[in-house]
Amino acid sequence: MNKKELPKLLKAIRDRLELRQADLARELHVSYPTINRWENGKTKPTTAVLNLIRHFVLSKRNECADIIADFFPEAEPGDEPISVRRPPMTLEEPDEETASDEPLHLRRPIAMLDLKSMEALLWQAACSIRGEKDAPKFKDYILPLIFVKRLSDVFEDEITRLIKTFGNEVMALENVEADHSLVRFYIPAEARWPVISGRKKHTWPGGRAPKTLGEQVTSAIRAVAKANESLQGVIDIVDYNETRNGERELSDNALARLIEILSKHRLGLNDVEPDFLGRAYEYLLRKFAEGQGQSAGEFFTPREVGRLIAKILRPKQGEEAYDPCCGSGGLLVKCELDLAEREGRVAKPLKLYGQELTGASFAIARMNMVIHDMEGEIVRGNTMTNPKFREGGRLKRFDIVVTNPMWNQDNFSPEETYEKDPLDRFSGRGGFAPRQSADWAWLQHIHASLKDTGRAAIVLDTGAASRGSGSQGDNKEKAIRKWFIQKDLVEAVILLPDNLFYNTTAAGIIVVLNNAKPKERMSKVLMINAGAEFEKGRPKNFLTEAAIDKIAAAVRTGKDAERFAKLLPAEKIGDKNDFNLSPARYIETTGATEHRDIQDILADLAKLKGTASRQDKELEEIFTGLGYEYS
Repeated sequence: MNKKELPKLLKAIRDRLELRQADLARELHVSYPTINRWENGKTKPTTAVLNLIRHFVLSKRNECADIIADFFPEAEPGDEPISVRRPPMTLEEPDEETASDEPLHLRRPIAMLDLKSMEALLWQAACSIRGEKDAPKFKDYILPLIFVKRLSDVFEDEITRLIKTFGNEVMALENVEADHSLVRFYIPAEARWPVISGRKKHTWPGGRAPKTLGEQVTSAIRAVAKANESLQGVIDIVDYNETRNGERELSDNALARLIEILSKHRLGLNDVEPDFLGRAYEYLLRKFAEGQGQSAGEFFTPREVGRLIAKILRPKQGEEAYDPCCGSGGLLVKCELDLAEREGRVAKPLKLYGQELTGASFAIARMNMVIHDMEGEIVRGNTMTNPKFREGGRLKRFDIVVTNPMWNQDNFSPEETYEKDPLDRFSGRGGFAPRQSADWAWLQHIHASLKDTGRAAIVLDTGAASRGSGSQGDNKEKAIRKWFIQKDLVEAVILLPDNLFYNTTAAGIIVVLNNAKPKERMSKVLMINAGAEFEKGRPKNFLTEAAIDKIAAAVRTGKDAERFAKLLPAEKIGDKNDFNLSPARYIETTGATEHRDIQDILADLAKLKGTASRQDKELEEIFTGLGYEYS
């Protein structure tokens, strides 16, 4: 079979075995976007990978006899198929005596690392160094190491898989050294985890052995980045050997403790969930936010809020999605995951675009794209003052925008940022936002970034929905809200429960914009008061899956629901309520107050007093009869 026939072969296999692309990806131990690109002819696998696909088909001889005859006519009926499944591997690293000698394919079975165990591992790792590092920085040291550990373990898994093709580990490694495309990420010998952890010795060329563990780890991570272009500027941003004022920022002892903790578990293909890195980042950022409270410098979007946004927007295949303040890229990733969850077979993955100012978050966002094998372009910079995604002298426009910008930013000068904007994002969209809050300036930028049929979901402070309404005179935020409402761009506003976010106890709202509302929703705004849709957690509340589905369904249907959702005419929000977009103004979640006549209330109180008097007399008789003095 030649490579040109591969798309037809993959389709035939999936149809015969009733497999989705994601299912076949798991069988072959590749990511589902990789299968997607092969099946659509965008990329072609190496000859060695074609061999593995052939072996898989031969292992299904009973179900795929005609496919074998069509695509592999040279295969003899008695050919012994070789399984392409990776044998299970141990949860723990082998000890020093056996680490370098034990073949990769002879390790003991394991169970997948569950969420609780993952969190315990990460927090133990954080605590091992946070005494030496300020809390805001400890994740910057942990995450690149976790990433390299993950890559190294996956590399081991791929070598194990290739042993089935090349016969033994030595031959598999020799072939990978000659052709790096046989594996997804090539890991140089000095950067493989057994060497980093000291469980396997490495001979350094030219006597250039690192003098410290910090120097060794930094060199190893940079070697990985050098060997894999997509990782350059992503993982090689931390110097583990950095010295200031004669003192190491992170001592070798602390670094050794960190490495030893991460060595307790494998992070390979079958050891952790595919989105392990994203979950790890979310967990560490959440724990940091818990400890820092209101001073937390980063805005962390809870995982369930990201899922809700994706379910509301329902991304379509091939669409372009954008986050102007993308942080770790979580909202973009969740859009792609929601698409795969809903449709199973994704012929055209989303094209993801993000811009992020903070260096550490920018690097993690790029790691997130890499580890999920998603088509993402993440750039660094200040979106408000220098948006990087442009086409023909204007902003690039997208099908979807999802974002959670920092709430109430007050570091933008209206005169410099808004009035002199060369991209005309603000003046034609209701005027200029006030200096003390950029919330509606972000809405203006987002609308300027939407295609004519585009839609967006933005998380904002609850105050953004109502500031200025009811006051006499002009108000800049109210004027911008008025423009959005009169242009019929606001499809829904969702009030979230209190205490979901880690940097604030405020509820937050989600504003849903739509440049092409359905006919039945035109000149109307759906208000949803989801303030009661939560479960108590420690230390924060959270949205349940049932709540997420309920809110997303309400947005989709636009139907009224008592004490929860109401579809309002735009004029009721406009002149009648001074352009107040707060759902709490229109939807009461508590029951109606019962008003009673005062004389009736006094009569009830008299009855209760009489009952209490009789019960007191009965108790006195009982205890007196038992010989007690009752008073």
